[in-house]
Amino acid sequence: MVQRARISLSGIDAGKVDSICKQIREISQKTGVAIAGPIPLPTKKLKVPVRKGPDGGGTSTIDHWEMRIHKRLIDIDADERALRQVMRIQVPDGVNIEIVLTG
Repeated sequence: MVQRARISLSGIDAGKVDSICKQIREISQKTGVAIAGPIPLPTKKLKVPVRKGPDGGGTSTIDHWEMRIHKRLIDIDADERALRQVMRIQVPDGVNIEIVLTG
């Protein structure tokens, strides 16, 4: 059975996450390694209601702040050359990458 690597990407900027996915796809095409994905997972929405007024007086107007966390999954064959190139990718701030080998 072929060992596979599951790459999970998460970040608050969807454009940065998709650019990393594109780079991983290009690496797999150059090395001839089978790839599945990127599979978009549901976006988590973290909502925080904040009261506008600094003190207790006045009307209670509320701002709603939201942060979205975008996730992608990529399965790639665990070829040593391909994984070495994937680990050399410059990951921008705000993007988390996790690589897990599965049998």
